[in-house]
Amino acid sequence: MLMTKRKPASVGEILTEEFMEPMGLTQGALAEAMGVQRKHVNELCGNRRNITAATALILARVFGNTPDFWLNLQRRNDLWEVMNTPRERERVERARPLKHAA
Repeated sequence: MLMTKRKPASVGEILTEEFMEPMGLTQGALAEAMGVQRKHVNELCGNRRNITAATALILARVFGNTPDFWLNLQRRNDLWEVMNTPRERERVERARPLKHAA
């Protein structure tokens, strides 16, 4: 697993800077296109809500890309957070591989 010390761009940053701003979309307009409440979009943009499979499918439909794009953004950020949070990293490092049965 390739991990970098530099924090990846967040889902909210990508959504806002790479999609909404170039298209001139407001949070309200995106919420309407997605069929969700404005609060949902506000939480995505503010990184207070994670991308779920359903949200990834909706965003992919709205923007014409793939659900994998959105899920991979979320996954990359989740992994970075775990590997760069001492308590979480300690939990991971306590795990030991199982011995193969003979």
